[in-house]
Amino acid sequence: MLNEAILLQQLQSNESKEHAFKELVSLYKERLYWHIRHIVKSHDDADDVLQNTFIKVFKNIDNFKGDSKIYSWLYRIATNEAITHINKNAKRLQISNEETQELAINNLAADVYFEGEDIQLKLQQAIATLPEKQQLVFNMKYFQDIKYKDMSEILETSEGALKASYHIAVKKIEDYLTSD
Repeated sequence: MLNEAILLQQLQSNESKEHAFKELVSLYKERLYWHIRHIVKSHDDADDVLQNTFIKVFKNIDNFKGDSKIYSWLYRIATNEAITHINKNAKRLQISNEETQELAINNLAADVYFEGEDIQLKLQQAIATLPEKQQLVFNMKYFQDIKYKDMSEILETSEGALKASYHIAVKKIEDYLTSD
């Protein structure tokens, strides 16, 4: 694997941009897919958002200053693209973001790419009840084990605030799962 400085240099060079971009995609596509998938729920939507993410990265790589890790920058773009996707769906269907999430959860059971059992479906329902930021933090920590330090770069907020959000989210999810 290339180190980030070399990869960035190659991404910003006209001679090596295409090859370096293929390397970048192969390095991050699976992790970004699952990050996006936990936000938008649907496989097809996650694929669309992932494609939009990489298009945006390709178009804007020359503007990347290297103030954060490439990884953090990619996740920030993917997160924003996923949220934009949810907002567009909500607007198109003329329903709230929460209702869009509910719809996505309801469609999960019928999704051929969802291999979860009832408990995973119940967990997704619990996550959907959280405010957007708590959902992001919970998904990033619980499913991807992203460090708070990296998360703070991605979400542009303090580690302390993220830790608090995660613990509040866990408590709400526990309450939801044990309320039956």
